[in-house]
Amino acid sequence: MRYDAHERLVAPARASNQPLLLLAGLVLMVLIFMALNLGYSILHSALIGPEAWGVLAAELATGGTPRAVLINLFLFIFLIVALAAALRALHNRGLLSVIGPLPLAIQQFRQVGLAVLALFAVVSLLLPAGEAMQPAPNLAPGTWIMLLPLALLALLIQTGAEELVFRGYLQSQLAARFSHPLVWLALPALCFAVLHYDPATHGQNTWLVVGWAALFGLAAADLTARAGTLGPAIALHMVNNLSAIVLVAPEGNFDGLALYTYPFSLDDAAAIWAWAPVDIMVLFCGWLIARIALRR
Repeated sequence: MRYDAHERLVAPARASNQPLLLLAGLVLMVLIFMALNLGYSILHSALIGPEAWGVLAAELATGGTPRAVLINLFLFIFLIVALAAALRALHNRGLLSVIGPLPLAIQQFRQVGLAVLALFAVVSLLLPAGEAMQPAPNLAPGTWIMLLPLALLALLIQTGAEELVFRGYLQSQLAARFSHPLVWLALPALCFAVLHYDPATHGQNTWLVVGWAALFGLAAADLTARAGTLGPAIALHMVNNLSAIVLVAPEGNFDGLALYTYPFSLDDAAAIWAWAPVDIMVLFCGWLIARIALRR
């Protein structure tokens, strides 16, 4: 069976596969995550003063500076802590149980990451933007290179946290309860998509972004089930976010860490819909390349 390897993640969830326990775990995780974020805000504000915190808070809302993007990404470590606490308290599981065998996960992360990164590099060369879509320089190259190691670590934390929750915890607990793949593939993908619903940022493009997130969720879920670890899903997610946050970002939308920016924002309907077929095709090709890389 193509999903036989998924049992590595599903087996630890079987002893506590009750749906109400999963719901309780999600609620507890969210509450802990919110409490940790609130504690961070209070502590940071006390350390730097209300006026400086007001300036930083405005930056954090838009992601318009390198420090704002890095802080936003690093704060996802609280989500990992919250998930670990919920797993231990309600499921008697450790965090590694939703990752899979660590050496194998690292190996698969490397295989898929390099393959998908090569794909993104080829696509960027084969699909040059027209004048209206031509990226403009944003962050100074020297500054960008200096911040790149921090950016990569921050992206690993952010994408790892999301994959731990959706493809690790939610998917494995559902698969332990429901045998049909449609349930444990689709439900986490839909939840992941709903969290991308942001009309204030995406405007008329909101449902397009939600739809793309759902497709990404399905691709990541399938890779996780095929591989039996989170390595491939984290790699696909990280390369995608590296491209969209650190290399070239839409202007005015979380672009503080980007080397270049596109001359449009995420609520620009004409530009986003023009790019949508390319984005979907790149996602599809990334999924295929990841599957091929896993067979090596």
